[in-house]
Amino acid sequence: MAEGGGSGRGPPCPGADAALRRWEQLRRRVTAAAPWARGLLAVAAGLGLFYLVLRVPLRLRDSLAAVTMFLSTLTPKFYFALTVTSSFISGLIFVFEWWHFRKYGTSFIEQVSVSHLRPLIGGVENSPPAPAAFSAGENETSRQNMPECKVWRNPLNLFRGAEYSRYMWVTGKEPLTYYDMNLSAQDHQNFFTCDTDALRPSDTVMQKAWRERNPQARIKAAHQALELNNDCATAYVLLAEEEATTIVDAERYFKQALKAGEMIYRKSQNCHSQSPQHEAQLRRDTNVLVYVKRRLAMCARKLGRIREAVKMMRDLMKEFPLLSMLNIHENLLEALLELQAYADVQAVLAKYDDISLPKSAAICYTAALLKARAVSERFSPETASKRGLSTAEINAVEAIHRAVEFNPHVPKYLLEMKSLVLPPEHILKRGDSEAVAYAFFHLQHWKRIEGALNLLHCTWEGTFRMIPYPLEKGHLFYPYPSCTETADRELLPTFHEVSVYPQKELPFFIHFTAGLCSFSAMLALLTHQFPELMVVFAKARVPGLSPCCLNYR
Repeated sequence: MAEGGGSGRGPPCPGADAALRRWEQLRRRVTAAAPWARGLLAVAAGLGLFYLVLRVPLRLRDSLAAVTMFLSTLTPKFYFALTVTSSFISGLIFVFEWWHFRKYGTSFIEQVSVSHLRPLIGGVENSPPAPAAFSAGENETSRQNMPECKVWRNPLNLFRGAEYSRYMWVTGKEPLTYYDMNLSAQDHQNFFTCDTDALRPSDTVMQKAWRERNPQARIKAAHQALELNNDCATAYVLLAEEEATTIVDAERYFKQALKAGEMIYRKSQNCHSQSPQHEAQLRRDTNVLVYVKRRLAMCARKLGRIREAVKMMRDLMKEFPLLSMLNIHENLLEALLELQAYADVQAVLAKYDDISLPKSAAICYTAALLKARAVSERFSPETASKRGLSTAEINAVEAIHRAVEFNPHVPKYLLEMKSLVLPPEHILKRGDSEAVAYAFFHLQHWKRIEGALNLLHCTWEGTFRMIPYPLEKGHLFYPYPSCTETADRELLPTFHEVSVYPQKELPFFIHFTAGLCSFSAMLALLTHQFPELMVVFAKARVPGLSPCCLNYR
């Protein structure tokens, strides 16, 4: 009898303990094995179990005879329906694969195989996710190995209310993506807010306004801030950007912002050394003042007062020389090109087209434009092929090759081989978004110089012969970054066809499904035209079948 409170079990058997120990050792070995070994053991066990359970009732010989009898009764109608259905299904898969590749740049079947099926069969180990393909603002530290994939604010970005919104009203298409507008919201919070905003009710309201997603809520908050403080410069900035429906109205708001901003900036200068909070407030007020002056210069440029705009930009660059990261010189280059002051353009390029400074499409293509201007009027491909290129022509062609290597998407827009859209508020250097922004403002300057586009048309494709593998090795610049397509699809609107460089080869599954669809369609056509012959051919593929029932029922 078991003792009270016991489990009722007898003493353990020594033989059972030994069996349990052997089973535990086997389990540990299997657990420690590689994933493919565990998978192989599972498959072997499954096949053994399948054979043991079904070897008697399976009766393979009888089953084969039944299948043979069933196939011998099939008519040409069945084979025709089978091939048509196969062709239709493979055609649907082909169309979906093509659409997915055109929109996302990858094969859907390959993506599913790599993401879901491969881990199940132990093809990859558990590894941490790869870093994001692009970043913005201060996130460059996580992308030190690929600085070209940093997203920059477009120095010539348009006005939300006066330009982007009017485009949407006319066309019904949203010119800005959510990702682009979200980056702008982050920029505004970095530029126009600081830790001391809680001390001023109007700045507290504006701090919330920059976080609002709804444009009308932002505008309402700006008016509330002005009711609390009529000298709130950031409130005028928001109204100029989003409420003003014309450039004239935007300029009027920015002039009010300039008056308020200068007053606040002088106060911050007098007390910036008192504490770190005052230093942060001075940086914020400096950002507001620079932003307002730059936008006022852009308003003057858009309203035709180009010389005034050039003077404002030059004064701004002299007053705040340390803010070169804002790329104000690109605004200056575009205004000087409009004035056709090519000597001044060359002087700006001599200062900023330096090896130690980051390049841009505006710098590279403007340098190429100036060198092309010296030879484009008399350039002829036929004459150049006979006598060879002169020194000036060689310099112009090399400058074009340099620009095309930096951003290979620009020539198609300048040559009007691709349609333009409104430029986004942020661009990716060397990407399609930068090409759209550059061509949108600079196409007119290339057209103004006679023969410049002809020289570009004759020479730009020669760049690709110098860099056959642009993702691996560049000629004058770093290898072309592979992350541009992903970022450009986030920055550019969906109705714009993103330019991809280098052109991707079609995935294997697109070729496979296209071949399968074509082959099935051919079989369906042959079965419809020659039913008896195709039935004989199909039955001849299966051993043991005799041709019978050849009538088309």
